[in-house]
Amino acid sequence: MADPYATLGVSKDSPHAEIKRAFRKLARQYHPDRNPGDSAAEERFKSIQIAWEALETPEKRRKYDEEQQMKQAFGGMGGMPGGIGIEDMLRQFMGGSSRPNQSPFAGQNRGRPPQMSKGADISAPLDIDIEQAMSGGKVQFVHTRLVRCTECKANGCAHCTNLGVRRKKTKLTVNVPAGAKHGQQLKLPKMGNEHPSGEPGDLTVTLRIDAEEGRRWEGQHLIQEVAVPYSTLILGGSVRVSTPAGKTVSVKVSPMTKIGDRKRLPKMGYSNSDLDIEFILFETETLNDAQRQALDVLRDSGL
Repeated sequence: MADPYATLGVSKDSPHAEIKRAFRKLARQYHPDRNPGDSAAEERFKSIQIAWEALETPEKRRKYDEEQQMKQAFGGMGGMPGGIGIEDMLRQFMGGSSRPNQSPFAGQNRGRPPQMSKGADISAPLDIDIEQAMSGGKVQFVHTRLVRCTECKANGCAHCTNLGVRRKKTKLTVNVPAGAKHGQQLKLPKMGNEHPSGEPGDLTVTLRIDAEEGRRWEGQHLIQEVAVPYSTLILGGSVRVSTPAGKTVSVKVSPMTKIGDRKRLPKMGYSNSDLDIEFILFETETLNDAQRQALDVLRDSGL
């Protein structure tokens, strides 16, 4: 399957709400009802649907991301061996233990002092809105990790496929600092994957701030799309822009501005940071008679 993030035109660290908006926009654009008889648009629409199905819920997205991480991990070891099963994958998330109480490197490095086994460190995203990020505070979320099997006290049994650990959803509370940044990481010690006989790993929570409709993040920089009529792009003029800070400002549009051109508004972005506005074409669904006549004249003149 093609990379669903690339298909939807979003980054891997995009908040879920941003991915949902991107899907809806593309689905409307390439819907068969809007493109009758266009086989290329139909194929594009199908690929958009497949991409959304892979990411449409946080659970599906987590599963897809974990599968990609596992493929990369085994790819670094020469590719995934044939017949690999869930037990092998769990061992990787657990920190590489082959069996409870035994390191996968048993028999190697003899003569060195034994090291304490430790569960694997893991990361989990946390989607919050701008208001939560600005004000900060406690936020609850659920993430999946490996915990010691209570049925066998981590000694290995059928309930844990003899690994000593089982997957479990854990509800946690994290304290988001006021003015948190998009992509900021918060570390929760010993809340990663547990080990059958050693210390738990750590959990790193990565904040994903929903930039809201018409905005997106590039790293920690906020980009806001501003729709401009074609005549204003060509002839110049001004547009009104509502900023994340709740202010409305007038922005000059230079003559012959191209779609995708940007301007920077100092201290107009999130948490008093700079805001980049990106000009896009204003799209209309209907035209009145005067507009049609004007477009006819432009077409006849070669524009």
